[in-house]
Amino acid sequence: MLAIRSLIFNAVFYLNLLFQMLVFGIFTFLGPFWYVWGVGKTWSESNLWLAEKIVGIRLRIEGRENMVDTNCIVAIKHQSFLDTFAFVPQIKAGMIVLKRELTWIPLFGWYMLRFRFIAIDRGKGRAVMDQIVEKAGRRMANQDRQLIIFPEGTRKAVGAPPDYKYGIVELYARLNVPVVPIAHLAGLYWPRRQFRRYPGVMTARILEPIQPGLPRADFRKLLCERIETACDELLIEVAREDSPPPFPPTAIARLEELGIETAGLPRRD
Repeated sequence: MLAIRSLIFNAVFYLNLLFQMLVFGIFTFLGPFWYVWGVGKTWSESNLWLAEKIVGIRLRIEGRENMVDTNCIVAIKHQSFLDTFAFVPQIKAGMIVLKRELTWIPLFGWYMLRFRFIAIDRGKGRAVMDQIVEKAGRRMANQDRQLIIFPEGTRKAVGAPPDYKYGIVELYARLNVPVVPIAHLAGLYWPRRQFRRYPGVMTARILEPIQPGLPRADFRKLLCERIETACDELLIEVAREDSPPPFPPTAIARLEELGIETAGLPRRD
């Protein structure tokens, strides 16, 4: 049944994306920006509703009071496609960085442009950071936006050793705005590179903002410590549940490093 529910959810998920792009298209391209971001929130909320009803994934968010609704960087742990949209409803007016080629895709790319996301030319090497800082700074100054960043750059398996890139450090230093870290274990319920979706309550924590002004090295260390410590705490909590989702090898290894007994835990490759 898990495989069947997962298959149904995956199909409905993409049908929902196409349906909403078609239904809201004319309003999105003609309406003001506040309406455009509202469409994004509606899409995200509908996906979370579908995930709960079809495969039993329910999102629980702690620390909502820590979210900043003015200019800031939102730094999200990246484990799954789920975390790319799960927190959109908590963000007042977000923007993401994407490669310019994605804006060339019919309909989808037009939406990316209408959301005023930051399209970059990855072929420009070191100049890419200048592009991001210039465009993000301009949008923050004019529109009170929140820049959504995945500090590790790519999806990491649950429990895998962290690898925080220097880009988030440079953005923190040059944009001079608070950074709001978000920790979660989405990869347990919506694993990367797999079509199965596992039921359970996915708890996420919006952590205390890191204020601007720290030296670069201190900021990088603090950001990693806050997110990874919260992820470890969440991992231990899930391991102690009566019916936890299956754990990948990296999560098992991390639990053992933390001194948690893993003999009876469900596992997956």
